[in-house]
Amino acid sequence: MTVRILGISGSLRSSSSNTALLRACAAIAPANVQFTVYDGLDKLPYFSPELDTEGSTPIDAVLSFRNQVRDADAVIFSTPEYAFGVPGVLKNALDWLVSSGEFVYKPTGVISASPLATGGDKAHASLVQTLNVMTASIPEEYKLIIPLVRTKMDPLGNVTDPELKSSLLTLVNRLASTKTSI
Repeated sequence: MTVRILGISGSLRSSSSNTALLRACAAIAPANVQFTVYDGLDKLPYFSPELDTEGSTPIDAVLSFRNQVRDADAVIFSTPEYAFGVPGVLKNALDWLVSSGEFVYKPTGVISASPLATGGDKAHASLVQTLNVMTASIPEEYKLIIPLVRTKMDPLGNVTDPELKSSLLTLVNRLASTKTSI
């Protein structure tokens, strides 16, 4: 049985450590896992409730995003921390999903990674809080804070730290097992 996991990075930087972590998850995922990294965060317009009402013209980028989240069996976020919070582009994307229900009981992993010793803990807490309001399923074992991330990756974004590789694989396996246990 194929398990579909969608990875969403909170960073738009081409050399983002958080995006690289999601690519690492895709690379180490078991054969039964179809892991896709979402790449349309920068295509989503600024959220406005007036653009998201019955009778308004559907926005293709928003419909595509909602469909990808809805079709996934699980989602993993990996985000940096900007000014002690979630990057605005990620919060904007989540705002498009608040009223449409894609995260209701959806198994969801949350990673924050930072070059700082805090590992982006404030962004992590903020993201978990927002996803909890959206009723995502985020048990403690689906959460991962990665401090000093640049010491655990090479300059090309490959994970070099064996403990981090193991933690990522464990997270992917836990999320993949939720489909078979439902």
